[in-house]
Amino acid sequence: MMHSGGYARGSRIGVLEILPWLVAIAAFFLLPEYLSLGARILIFILFTLSLDLILGYAGIITLGHSVFLGLGAYTAGILSVKAGIHDPFLQLIAGAAIGAGFGAITGAVVLRTKDLTQLMLTLAIAAIMMEVGNKANWLTGGADGLPGVQVNPLFGVFEFDFIGKTGYVYCLVVLFIVWFFVRRMVYSPFGAMLTGIRENTARMHALGAPVYKRLLVVYTISAGIAGIAGVLLTQTTQSVGLNVLSFEIAGDVLVMLILGGVGRIYGAFVGPTVYLIAHDELAKQFPEYWSFGVGFLLLIVVFFARGGILGLIDKISARVRKS
Repeated sequence: MMHSGGYARGSRIGVLEILPWLVAIAAFFLLPEYLSLGARILIFILFTLSLDLILGYAGIITLGHSVFLGLGAYTAGILSVKAGIHDPFLQLIAGAAIGAGFGAITGAVVLRTKDLTQLMLTLAIAAIMMEVGNKANWLTGGADGLPGVQVNPLFGVFEFDFIGKTGYVYCLVVLFIVWFFVRRMVYSPFGAMLTGIRENTARMHALGAPVYKRLLVVYTISAGIAGIAGVLLTQTTQSVGLNVLSFEIAGDVLVMLILGGVGRIYGAFVGPTVYLIAHDELAKQFPEYWSFGVGFLLLIVVFFARGGILGLIDKISARVRKS
């Protein structure tokens, strides 16, 4: 976990922080047959990072984060299929704006509640948006979704090919830009204030901190980032369906975050990578029982690595240093 006051010490990028990017670049050259899966992993890293920002750092409990992913995804799909706007960057900006806007509106209500009420309210919003997406079939395609999404080549040159090379690099660059922004934020006084709110809200109120306003700002930013992830998902798959608004995907991203480690930035990198690779391999070997394998993996983490995989690595490293 990040501690308040630690933002100055953590502002410089460490050597180990470069490792995920080196692995991602190496994967592009060494695993060309897995680039489509790689792009999906990068998208869910981005989505999980947005959840970690509000859950891990600000302590905002939610089961409806898929709403913002879905809004971003449908924004890209509707712009392409209904409005004929195929520019990837315009779709990206629009998805971020729609996600952030809806985050600000719903956050204004959600953040006035706490604990179980807050949890149920986010779940209710997700359920309502799922029904809206289903009924507004003139816009969203309903249960059939919006297939045939078209995206112009990046800079007019790099087409979104079947192999997934362009999509992978595109997602990697977007993830890097967002990661850099999020990292600067959590290691700033603003990030330290979020951690203080998570740890002791009453004390932050007593210190005169604008708790509600700060939470609303981070909730809005998180929603915008999730919207970006949704746009990338639509652009790389060139389709969008109701599943992007489902409770299942909201549950999956929560599992990914817990698996990697909550409130650590890089837990959002480790969790989705392990989860999606395990899911892919288990689905190949045991198509009917893959969820059992993923559930078993999560149980191991819950019982033996309460801080997620990164927490387990920390414990092992500490023991090695002591010995």
